[in-house]
Amino acid sequence: MTGGGGAYDGGAPGARRGLVTGTRLATAMGWRPVEALAVGDKVLTFDAGLQPVTGITRLSLWSGPAPCPKRFWPVSVPAGALGNREALHIPPYQPIMLESDAAEEVFGDPFVLVPAVALDGCRGITRTPPNGPVEVVILTFAEDQVIFSDSGALFFAPSSQDLLARAAGEDGDSVYSVLSVDMARALLHQFQADFSSACIAPAPEPPARTAVA
Repeated sequence: MTGGGGAYDGGAPGARRGLVTGTRLATAMGWRPVEALAVGDKVLTFDAGLQPVTGITRLSLWSGPAPCPKRFWPVSVPAGALGNREALHIPPYQPIMLESDAAEEVFGDPFVLVPAVALDGCRGITRTPPNGPVEVVILTFAEDQVIFSDSGALFFAPSSQDLLARAAGEDGDSVYSVLSVDMARALLHQFQADFSSACIAPAPEPPARTAVA
């Protein structure tokens, strides 16, 4: 396993976390593709307003000569499956935030972070082999954050310290907790009807772009 959301399979690296290129995020400059962002750009976060990007890692979802192994297949979410306005393609272990009364009943908080792979089989969500090369971008911040995409999805973005802790096999210290795959699947199965309707919180309009004097 490598840090930064990558992994190795037979000596070839792949990415199991991050955002695929083309994902548009709410920033201080409006909606921008994740691949267009640079260190220092400010991104709108769920709990902390605009926060500057402190690090960027770019990876291929799969770079081996053989067909992409299933462990790296992205999760394909049809438009509307979770209240998302357009289809999503998410690396399997990228955490996504869902909103549900069921989560509040179990955890005391209506918002919960689950690995995308836990959604496989729910509302037409499946894992599909990539059709050609797929590039993935991992943004990091000074603290763990949840960030808005224009599809309506909210994605977890780690701090650089969290990535280092994970690479060292430690849990790290974060205000956010991502459910394990097994726990997330159990929760989704138990409360599938609740989670199946408009799970993703609505995205706000990003701040209006302002001229720089």
